[in-house]
Amino acid sequence: MADADALAGPELARAVLDAALAHRRESARQPRKRAKGGSGERRLRGYSGPGPDPRDPQLFGDMLQRLMKARGWEKPKAEATVFGSWEKVVGPDIAAHSRPVKLEAGVLTVEAESTAWATQLRMLAATLLRQIAGEVGHNVVTKLNIHGPAAPSWSRGPRRVQGRGPRDTYG
Repeated sequence: MADADALAGPELARAVLDAALAHRRESARQPRKRAKGGSGERRLRGYSGPGPDPRDPQLFGDMLQRLMKARGWEKPKAEATVFGSWEKVVGPDIAAHSRPVKLEAGVLTVEAESTAWATQLRMLAATLLRQIAGEVGHNVVTKLNIHGPAAPSWSRGPRRVQGRGPRDTYG
């Protein structure tokens, strides 16, 4: 490169161009190294053509499904479907009189609007489990815990007095 200092104008440009071409020829002779962490596939170039190709536009639902499968989000999605689509999962009649409360370790807690509906849902538990499994998949809900409406609590409220509560005061 000592000669490069003496070169100027077109001679300098020609020398730089010759150096670049020599470097290109040298790199073409050596095998190309793949980037670390790559998928190992060659990148497709050019147009995709008339047939199906991975570069073609994809449907959003299909892409989302592949993403959820790759990230392992299928079970949380199925659990969320139980709560988000309760009417679709169990039917409109049952959904009008009950609601899912929580889902832990495969046990779904369902609250009925009355004790009569809670009893009816307990008798339909096997059918409900089949309907849920058919809609969201197997082993998402393995057991149902059905209870009636919560009784009023005397331990909380605006007129709560600290102490033992209503006891026998005629003593």
